[in-house]
Amino acid sequence: MTKENKDLLASVSDISTESEFFSPLPAGYKKGKTRYVFVMGTVMSGLGKGIFSSCLAKLLQDKGLKVAPIKLEGYLNVDSGTLNPFRHGEVFVLDDGMECDMDLGTYERMLDQNLTRSNFATSGQIFSSVLNKERHGDYLGRDVQMIPHVTGEVKLKLRQLAMESKADVVFVEIGGTVGDLENAYFIEATRELAYEEGPNSSCFVALTYILEPKTLGEQKSKAAQLGIKQLMQCGIQPDIIACRAGSPVNEKARQKISVYSNVPFERVISLADSDSIYMIPAMLRENGLDFQVLRLLKIEDRINLQKERKEWGKWCDFTEKMDSLNREVTIGITGKYTTVRDSYASIINALEHAGIALGCKEKIKWIDTTDITDANVAENLCDVDGIIVPGGFGTRGAEGKIACIKYARENNLPYLGLCFGFQMAVIEFARNVCGIKDANSTEIKPGWPKPVIDILPEQKEIEGLGGNMRLGGHDIELKKKTMAWKLFGKKDSVRMRFRHRYEVDPRYIEQLEKAGLVFSGKAPNQPIMQILELPEHPFFLGTQAHPCLTSRPLRPQPMFVGLVSAALQRHYPKEKLPDCIQAVEKYAMV
Repeated sequence: MTKENKDLLASVSDISTESEFFSPLPAGYKKGKTRYVFVMGTVMSGLGKGIFSSCLAKLLQDKGLKVAPIKLEGYLNVDSGTLNPFRHGEVFVLDDGMECDMDLGTYERMLDQNLTRSNFATSGQIFSSVLNKERHGDYLGRDVQMIPHVTGEVKLKLRQLAMESKADVVFVEIGGTVGDLENAYFIEATRELAYEEGPNSSCFVALTYILEPKTLGEQKSKAAQLGIKQLMQCGIQPDIIACRAGSPVNEKARQKISVYSNVPFERVISLADSDSIYMIPAMLRENGLDFQVLRLLKIEDRINLQKERKEWGKWCDFTEKMDSLNREVTIGITGKYTTVRDSYASIINALEHAGIALGCKEKIKWIDTTDITDANVAENLCDVDGIIVPGGFGTRGAEGKIACIKYARENNLPYLGLCFGFQMAVIEFARNVCGIKDANSTEIKPGWPKPVIDILPEQKEIEGLGGNMRLGGHDIELKKKTMAWKLFGKKDSVRMRFRHRYEVDPRYIEQLEKAGLVFSGKAPNQPIMQILELPEHPFFLGTQAHPCLTSRPLRPQPMFVGLVSAALQRHYPKEKLPDCIQAVEKYAMV
C-alpha cells in the first residue's frame, strides 16, 4: 500500500457515533462528484456480470472518462488464494500481489489497466476491517451492527477507490445473485450510497436470464420477473435491465419485464450469447446503452467524442480480424484441471490474443496428464502443433507433464512452460540430459535428496509466517542474445507476475547450463532463475512467471505470440511465415 493510500485511510472523517447517519467518508471526498454504476444478477450466477460491466466500462473509457472497477465477493475468504480451481476457476494475481477473482482478469484485459487490491473486496476483508476497528475502540462503545457499521465499511471502500483512482465512474460488480444471504448487506450498502450521494449519482443495472425451455418452444420471463422483484424488495429500482439468453430476447418478453419492473422499454435490452466476449462492446453500443448511462448520470458534458472515434476505430480493427482468420493451429494444454475451462481462463485469452494478431484460429486440445506416460504420450500429442504445460500445485499429473515435455524437446514440438511447467522442464532436462536420474522437486517428494526444484533458504526462513509464496509483479533480468531477450524487444529487463513457492536449486544451475539449458531470465541480484530456453530448439521456453496474466487484446503477450508463430510454422512448413521474433516485433506488447 502506498503512503498516499495509508494517509487516505488514516484521514477518514470523524462522524459522531451517536448519529444514525453514520457513514464514514475519506477526507476531501465530495458527494456526487464520482458517479457509480452497480451491476448485480438475478435468476442464476454465471450470467457474465464481469464481462458486461467491463465492456460497458470500456465504452465509457473510450469516450475519455476515467473508470475504476471493483468486484465485491460474498465469501468469507480474505482473498482467492486458497480457492480450488475446480470450485472457482483460476486465481488471478494482480501486480501488487493480490490473489483475486478471475473477473479482475476480465477487467484488466478489457480496460487495459493494471488493477490493485483496491479493486477487489470480500466479506472476509470487510468483516476483518470492522472487527479490527471495534477492537481499537473506533466505534466508541456502540454496539457494532450490520447497519450502519458493516454497510458503512462497504461504502467507505467504494469511496476510497473513487478518491484513489480519481475516477469519473466507479463500476461496482456484486458477485452471486440477488437473494444470496451473503450478498444482502452489499446490496443494502449500494442502496444507502445511492441515497447519500444524491440524484443522478448512481445507475443500477440488473442482469437477468430469460428461459427458453425446448419443450415449450418459446421464451419465458417469469423467473426474470421474480428475480427483479427480489431486487425491488431490497429498495432498489433498477435503471437498466440486461436480458441474457441463448438467442435474442423477443419484444414480448422485454415488454413484460418493462411493465413489471417500471423500467422504460428502451432500457430493457437483449444480450444473446456471443461467440466472443470481444463482440459484447459492439452489442452494448448498438443498444445505445453507453449513452443511456451517460444520461442517467448526467455526465454527457465530460465525454471526448474525438477520442472515442480513435479508440473505437482501433477496437473495430481488432474485432474485424476475428472474421478473417484464414489459418488454424492446435495447441495442447496439458494440465490437471482440464475439465474446468475457467481454471485456465487467462491462458485461453492469451492464446486468442496471439492468434488474432497472427491471423489464425487457435484450436485447444485439452490433455489431462494424470494418465499420460512415456508409452502413450506420442499418441496423445501426435495431432498438436505446440503445447503449454500450465501452472498448478501438488503431485497429481506431474509425471505426465514431464513425459509431455520430454516428447516436445525430442521432437522439436513448440513448447511453453508456465510456472509448474518451468519447474517440470528443469526436472525433465536434469533426468534425461544431465543424467540425474532421480531428479525431482521437494513439492512432489518432500525431503528428496536431489531436489533440482526446492524452496530457497530465504523462503524457508519465513515459512512459519505463511508468507513463503512469491506473489505479484517482479522484474526479470534478461540475458542478452537469447530468444527471451529478443522476444521482449532486446530490453535488459521485463516485468511479469508470479505465484509460486519453489525455485531451481542454485546448486544445480551450473550443471544444467553446462548440459545446454540456458537460463535467459533471472531475478536481479539473486540466484533465482525465471526463464529458461533451449537454443537449438524451434521454440522451447519456460518461465516461472504467469505471462498470460498481462496479455491484452490489442497488445498480446510476446511468449504467446512466439508459441503460436512457431506452431504456425510447424503446421504450414511450405509457406513463408514470419519467424517467432519477426511475429513478436510486429504484433506483441514489447
